[in-house]
Amino acid sequence: MSTHTEAEIASQPECWRRAVADVPAHALPRPGERVAVIGCGTSWFVAMAYATLRERAGQGETDAFAASEAPSGRRYDRVLALTRSGTTTEVLDLLSRWDTPSTAITADPETPIMRAADQVIVLDYADERSVVQTRFATTQLAMLRAGLGEDLGPVVADAERALAEPLPDELISAEQVTFLGTGWAVGLAQEAALKMREASRSWTEAYPAMEYRHGPISIAGPGRVTWMLGAAPEGLRAQVEATGGTFVESGLDPMAELVRAQRVAVARAFARGLNPDEPLHLTRSVILSP
Repeated sequence: MSTHTEAEIASQPECWRRAVADVPAHALPRPGERVAVIGCGTSWFVAMAYATLRERAGQGETDAFAASEAPSGRRYDRVLALTRSGTTTEVLDLLSRWDTPSTAITADPETPIMRAADQVIVLDYADERSVVQTRFATTQLAMLRAGLGEDLGPVVADAERALAEPLPDELISAEQVTFLGTGWAVGLAQEAALKMREASRSWTEAYPAMEYRHGPISIAGPGRVTWMLGAAPEGLRAQVEATGGTFVESGLDPMAELVRAQRVAVARAFARGLNPDEPLHLTRSVILSP
């Protein structure tokens, strides 16, 4: 069975190249601005990754919030709203309540976000037919990383490798998977776990890597996988393998490793007789009634 999700996952390197070739610097947060990055679901996890990267690049204080949990009364120079659909209720509500200059990144120019935000970046070429978000999330992050001055050439090469390499059977058949990251990859670990849950209804968790030994490692064991996005803390592999569990660490850029996790999510869906294009209980956008 060929699915929209598979095609969209495979198209990511080309989408990333397009995104970094045309970075709309005029619409992105300026160096020194205090920025709140908001989103829901996948967009929240991308916001977490970007916030950490922006601070690490010395661009200014940057906080990431689920749109429903952003604190009222806190002052920012700019709000950056991430919303593939452009219709998510919590994002639109927040922009209507905050008297702060705003930029939105979306895939659909025919949605309310075009009026709700002061500036809008439209990545329509990265839009998706699948409910499960893959290429739009990573394409906007590629653009944001390029806007911080990163060279994405090696990252694109890593993504092509992640798409080309065969998937180990132990990742597809594992009873349980825990994703770990450090720094900006913590958000991507959360997103990898979400993709597994959405596409294949898998039992997945995600944590900052250094927190894993503070309790969550108790779930490790035979038939279970601890999957690191980025470089693992010293000694963690040995501790996981001592439980009989499998430890995965590829050395790829965490955003490229997320592509591999997306592929595994689809493969696990097929193994369970599920269609990743039609995840249970989900819609493309959460639109709440007044």
